[in-house]
Amino acid sequence: MARNTMEAWIPEEYGSEVIQRVQQVSAVERWASPVPMNSQTKSVPRSAGVGVSMVSKGSAYSEDESVNDEVVLRVQKFGKAIRIAEEDIDDSLADVISVKQRDWATSYGKLIDNATLAVTAARGTHGGAFDSVYYLLSQADAGLGYVANSNIIKTAGSGAAVTYKNLSDVLSLLETGDYWDDANMVVFAHPYFRTVLRTILDDQKRPIFQESTNGTAGGGQGPAANLLFGLPLHFTLGAKTSTAPTSNPTGNPLIVVANRELLMLGKRSGPESIFIDGRSGLSALTDESILKMRARRAFALGHQKGAAVLEYAG
Repeated sequence: MARNTMEAWIPEEYGSEVIQRVQQVSAVERWASPVPMNSQTKSVPRSAGVGVSMVSKGSAYSEDESVNDEVVLRVQKFGKAIRIAEEDIDDSLADVISVKQRDWATSYGKLIDNATLAVTAARGTHGGAFDSVYYLLSQADAGLGYVANSNIIKTAGSGAAVTYKNLSDVLSLLETGDYWDDANMVVFAHPYFRTVLRTILDDQKRPIFQESTNGTAGGGQGPAANLLFGLPLHFTLGAKTSTAPTSNPTGNPLIVVANRELLMLGKRSGPESIFIDGRSGLSALTDESILKMRARRAFALGHQKGAAVLEYAG
């Protein structure tokens, strides 16, 4: 990135190192359904289901009674200001600014996944603009016929291992519902579950989830992606519970199963950056330049019955 005094934010180009790093770290940025936004909030229609019935010749059509509903996407800004001494820029052979941008992208990728998937508290309590999948599944919604916590499975308690049945049961919460779609179902998991999948054994003490010779979980299912019961499996460090959005969550590891079309990620702007040169303005007194990085995102879950969570409570 060239040093300059331009005041405009510079969006990262598709394919840039920052974008690639965000895509590598964040499962949500890569797989959620993108919703372009040109304002701070945006209402998006929510599927509430439409019935169908047989109609006899000459008879009147019965009318559907489902409610025309919507979810609201609210934008949250994620950013950081980074001070860089002029000497570090001038004297170093390494591109200090590019390194800082990649580091920011790594933290942002974990933060956006945590904020959208795993925060346990309501948005009004932690300052964020939207609720996570975990929080929404922990709350009742009478209008949708959803009972609080009915799509959250927790392991037995401290020290209890994650079982094959736990993994099967979390999928079974969705498989017979209206929002299951083989082509769009995804699984997001904390890397803790890598060890879990390797160590679940059958009655003969053999690993149930075999790896192929190239290391792909599931045994010979191809090199493109990991699979869990045939569904694409993506690991993310953000999939741990926390009471507020953070890039370093320390709570319980989660597996989140969802229809990706219902994971609505509003994109207002970014990732983008602005470089404030240390040779002008107040920064001239310290010879420190400032690099600011930000992305503006919103999130909403289209329907609680289109997502389920397995929480390791050990």
